[in-house]
Amino acid sequence: MKFFFSVCILVLIGPNLSAQNPVPDPPPIQVMVLGTYHFGNPSLDLHNMKVDNVLTPAKQDELADVAARLAKFNPTKIAIEALSDRADFGTRQFAEFTSEKLTTNPDERVQIAYRLAHQLGQKIVYGIDERSETIDYFPFDKVDAYAKAHGQTAVLARLEGNVEQMIKQMEAAQKTKPIRLMLADENEPAQIASGHQKFYYGLLAFGDKKEQPGAELNAGWYRRNAKIFAKLRQVARPGDRVLVAFGAGHAFWLRHFVQNTPGFELVEPNRYLR
Repeated sequence: MKFFFSVCILVLIGPNLSAQNPVPDPPPIQVMVLGTYHFGNPSLDLHNMKVDNVLTPAKQDELADVAARLAKFNPTKIAIEALSDRADFGTRQFAEFTSEKLTTNPDERVQIAYRLAHQLGQKIVYGIDERSETIDYFPFDKVDAYAKAHGQTAVLARLEGNVEQMIKQMEAAQKTKPIRLMLADENEPAQIASGHQKFYYGLLAFGDKKEQPGAELNAGWYRRNAKIFAKLRQVARPGDRVLVAFGAGHAFWLRHFVQNTPGFELVEPNRYLR
């Protein structure tokens, strides 16, 4: 009996001792997903906004204000919508960046990400975009062909009309709103969710027993963003504060991955832009 009692004591005490000395979790990786519209209007999207010239002195002042506000987040790393051919995901364009390029290159990656990284004295900006010569991550042509073949062009036109209306509203708003508030509007969580659901999930209506082009487009878009986030995971370390500046269309899924991946914590850009 004495032997049995002593064994029980050891069993009871052992877990209590270990519970008093738990292994601490590593600090979270804080990620701010900043969805942007394309300042330089490269016409690479399905619908493109006509953006006022951001190289004017007034707009440069506005962009300096955006950078000053984002600097308060104190990002340790900045990642952008760009491809990298380096093992560390660095971008050659930033390696060649000088502040003089702010007056000649309207690209939002230059005007926001490079400006801020240069201001913070960072030596690298990470290119974590995903493209492929063999995979179509946005097969809209198949959706369009299906709609034409099945009498659903009006339905598709309504979905595209929603996007066009939003773009027109943004084009008008830029005449009176500073860039920081334009960005703030695009990064409102409700706006991000609504825009994604109305367009991308609206495309799920296009399909039948034999083919599902709407579902395939959604799957392709998810796949591209999943690969982008995978690269972010490979770049980030516990305790990092990462600013991810991407086209606003990516914000829904990138926010989703940050919010649903252990060890990551989402930081709202509007805490700094509003």
